[in-house]
Amino acid sequence: MGILDFAEEAAGGFAADKALEAVDPNAGVLAKAAAAVAGFEGVSVVKDHFAADAGAPADAAPADDTVQPTDDGSDQNT
Repeated sequence: MGILDFAEEAAGGFAADKALEAVDPNAGVLAKAAAAVAGFEGVSVVKDHFAADAGAPADAAPADDTVQPTDDGSDQNT
């Protein structure tokens, strides 16, 4: 974890705290702490999501993860 990652996560926590203050100016310490933790963790989730999207080409078809039955000639019902 580099200093830039930590700075991004700290900024997410700060932004979440300020957003909570905008919604509820009388929020308690526990609510502010929960908002800061959620913002801190939320930045990581959003960053990972966009990093995964950046690796895939925009016009690529979604992967077909369905299991195809194989016909190997054996009769399993007998």
